[in-house]
Amino acid sequence: MISLNIDGAVATATLCRPPVNAINDEWLDRFNEILDRVEANDEVGVLWIRSNQRVFCAGADLELIRTLFSTEAGRAQMIASTRRMQEAFARLERLPKVSVAEIGGAAMGGGFELALACDLRLVAEEASVGLPEARLGLLPAAGGTQRMTRICGEAVSRRLILGAELISGAQAVALGCAHRSAPAAELERLAREQVARLAELPAQALAACKRCIFAALDGSVDGYEVELEGSAALLAAPDTQARVQQFLARQK
Repeated sequence: MISLNIDGAVATATLCRPPVNAINDEWLDRFNEILDRVEANDEVGVLWIRSNQRVFCAGADLELIRTLFSTEAGRAQMIASTRRMQEAFARLERLPKVSVAEIGGAAMGGGFELALACDLRLVAEEASVGLPEARLGLLPAAGGTQRMTRICGEAVSRRLILGAELISGAQAVALGCAHRSAPAAELERLAREQVARLAELPAQALAACKRCIFAALDGSVDGYEVELEGSAALLAAPDTQARVQQFLARQK
């Protein structure tokens, strides 16, 4: 369903639920287990999310929807499952590690909402991504409307969400929905290089930087104070002291 491999500073979560990595309650249970393990591992600084299927993730499990959709109780269960997706993706977004989504194939609906909750999105130029729920009279309710608007801006969100538009990976980068793209055959190499660069950085510093970015988006928090608190903690950290001393020594 989702495999996890931890190698030093990098935790690799591979989506492996054939054929399209559809999300159901068991998938969410496993995803939360992975977040627990990654968060508890102080050595890990990067969570790399990828797929071994032809798609990245197609979103909610259609078989589950088919069984629940026709009754009021079933629809209530669908809302409960969507709330669990919201909560899981919010955990991912606030994880004190840098998360990287390698989107080698289609990422639609809940699958793209998963990617939007990651810090960085690397996508195959040929991949199809988007939040097309309005085609079915629905909306992207696992955080999609909120994150896409925050990440891409109001104009892009109105275009893609209200238009139920699917776009290519190259278009996603141009519109600000993803950070970098590459031909599908080269995407894994790009992702490995990105993850390797991040893994060389101190996990504690990455976590502190991420907290500051969140503070900038939260009007109720004084982001400048968060910067100072984070700086004080890092200055006292043995790893930071060693790195700064080495840097200063090289500048003599």
